[in-house]
Amino acid sequence: MSLFTSVKVINSGKAILLVRKYGAPLRYHSTWLRDNALDSKTRDKNNGQRLITITDVPVNTCIKSASLDEKGKNITLKFLPDKKEVKFSTNWLEANAYDKKQFGSKVWLDQSLKTWSNKSLNSIPIINYKTAKSNKKLLLKWLKFLNKFGFAKITGCEKRTGTVIKIAKLFGYVRETNYGKYFNVKSKINAVNLAYTNLGLQAHTDNPYRNPVPTLQILHCIKNSTKGGSTKVIDGFKAALRLKKENKRYFDLLSKYCSRFEFKGKKNIHLKSRFPMIELSSDREIKAIHFNNRSIAPITDVPYHEMSNYYKAYRKFSKIIDDPDMAVSFKLKPGDCFLVDNTRVLHARTAYSGKGSRWLQGCYADKDGLLSKILTISKEI
Repeated sequence: MSLFTSVKVINSGKAILLVRKYGAPLRYHSTWLRDNALDSKTRDKNNGQRLITITDVPVNTCIKSASLDEKGKNITLKFLPDKKEVKFSTNWLEANAYDKKQFGSKVWLDQSLKTWSNKSLNSIPIINYKTAKSNKKLLLKWLKFLNKFGFAKITGCEKRTGTVIKIAKLFGYVRETNYGKYFNVKSKINAVNLAYTNLGLQAHTDNPYRNPVPTLQILHCIKNSTKGGSTKVIDGFKAALRLKKENKRYFDLLSKYCSRFEFKGKKNIHLKSRFPMIELSSDREIKAIHFNNRSIAPITDVPYHEMSNYYKAYRKFSKIIDDPDMAVSFKLKPGDCFLVDNTRVLHARTAYSGKGSRWLQGCYADKDGLLSKILTISKEI
């Protein structure tokens, strides 16, 4: 954190200017400061939730005075017209600063993430299951890697049914779907999903026909004595940025218009959704990739005059995803578990022989559980 040297009221009390020894000064509006006050009358002391609504903050709220303590660690603000006094930690203000350079029209990624390809990823994040259960520091390190790169492995897991649920409990909760709390990935006759065959599968994100899509997928290997059946992972964010670099027009088409996805199950299941293949936030952060050749439905949200170029963009993106230089490959052994951020990292499977047996068990979880676990363990150790 920076050293803070002074604070002063500006704009006739509508804001303050917090001066740092290193870095540009930071400005905060009076209404923002009042709304984010941390005192016991504004926030519940037990859970931190607000006790006020925005309409409880006077429209003409302004700051009468602002003072910084001798160590530069806290500021005291006096508000009008309600004559309220509030204290803020300068470190808290800096951590929650919004007076900074905006991204504008530039596409960007969360700074906690790191994109990768076959050539740039030195090693796969791995942890032993017993270690994950017993060592919070190593678990935290591994969870951060899972978030950073979008996939990771656990070794030494029990080779029995239901183990995948225990793995999910390391950081979160299982998302139950029409496939159940967990599902078996085996070859089946008249399979309801091509994943339940021995065919190779193009790199894809799971369940794009669901809204919201499951944000984490866990696959646990119980048996694997077949030839083939290797797992491949591709960083979808890296692929999207590569598409943007090679053809910005194509990137814009895939991020502007929605594709449609659909799945019909045997037990009265019919799921539909619409997402852009490359999903951006309103300020152009890359938020998610939705790509699955098996479940894409007729695309009807692209205007006639754009459809030809849209398909060219789709083809180009698919070729980037299929590029061997983009993929990291590994074969799961019995007791291995593979976790993937389903909003970012695409996974594929090579075809495998009919001899021997291959049994994976999978489940879905949500990324908010992962991020919550990272924050809570960070506070404990």
